[in-house]
Amino acid sequence: MAKTLIEIKQGLECHVGKRLKLKANGGRRKTVIRSGVLAETYPSVFIVELDQDENAFERVSYSYADILTETVELKFLDERNKALLMEQ
Repeated sequence: MAKTLIEIKQGLECHVGKRLKLKANGGRRKTVIRSGVLAETYPSVFIVELDQDENAFERVSYSYADILTETVELKFLDERNKALLMEQ
């Protein structure tokens, strides 16, 4: 696990444009799981464009601190995992 916000940001910059699965704390013991594409990284936040068939809104943004504090977990998918998800 990355130990600083700079390391997290640099790690995400390598994955811009790749598919991911996002697991976020929704508050009050709720966990939100979404899938989409890492669209952009900015100095303080990163943007995820969500799959339209699963979500009511198009984009979400999170701070790098959310990853550091494990409020948000990201799992990047390769083409093999994407094919498995499509079958389920």
